[in-house]
Amino acid sequence: MYSAITIDALKVLDAINRKGSFAGAAGELFRVPSAISYTVQKLEEDLNVTLFDRSGHRAVLTPAGLYLLEEGRILLDAVENLAHSTRQVAQGWETRLRIGFNSILPAECLFPAIRNFSTLGVPVDVQITEEVFAGTWDALQSRRVDLIVGADDFSKPAGSFTCQNLGTMEFIFAVSPDHPLANAEEPLSEDDISHFPAAVAADSSRSLPPGHAGIFHRQRTLTGTTVDHKIAMQKAGLGVGWLPKFRVKELLARGELIEKQVSEPRQPATLQAARHTDDKGKALLWFWERLINDPTIPGWLEA
Repeated sequence: MYSAITIDALKVLDAINRKGSFAGAAGELFRVPSAISYTVQKLEEDLNVTLFDRSGHRAVLTPAGLYLLEEGRILLDAVENLAHSTRQVAQGWETRLRIGFNSILPAECLFPAIRNFSTLGVPVDVQITEEVFAGTWDALQSRRVDLIVGADDFSKPAGSFTCQNLGTMEFIFAVSPDHPLANAEEPLSEDDISHFPAAVAADSSRSLPPGHAGIFHRQRTLTGTTVDHKIAMQKAGLGVGWLPKFRVKELLARGELIEKQVSEPRQPATLQAARHTDDKGKALLWFWERLINDPTIPGWLEA
């Protein structure tokens, strides 16, 4: 389909504006001034608009010309980015990398790797996504993300995945100091706990069976979107439940949460990083090696 507005015409318009004259644009674009004039005249005729006011000593953009230039520069930037991305893909670099992390970990655990990657100067867009419970594996299986960090070891689906253990995470049963269970005799039984709502983070899985660790079948629930919501709800005394010990150690130290012993302790969870085995993008492999060897990751798991 024919379009009067071409990339070449936009480049000419941009050069005239930046250089201040048709002659200056001709010099920058290595063309004769008559070729520049012809391009502008042809564009004006095709659009049936006047782009330059030629009544003075120098051509000045009309409102229509200024609008075309401003919008055209967006297209020129997009074309340049497309060209760069195409060269990037040809060299094996992705244009975007999506990393999913389990909500029981803070997003900050990824920041050192992202900071190191930025020093490479490779313009790959990095997107991080918070997932809950089986949602971490679900995001990888459905390819909503390219790499996951902190996935548990019991909701892993079938598939060709490369996995690496990152460490184990301990959980504690915690309540607000104002909660009725705060002064209850230990260890707490299922009957003790079931009288109060469980604060939970909703599993973000779309297709895998959702998880519901530590909730009794007779227990009401108060549901948030992330583990941060769950912690906040328990801190406020609105619910009870199991929490990652390292995530709440400061709250425990300040007395804003109280650890309670229960008759059936929750076992530690082994967390891992995972990716599709057949994915070989350079950014993916860089982050994979960086994260599975990151000396700070174990510190985010241990209390």
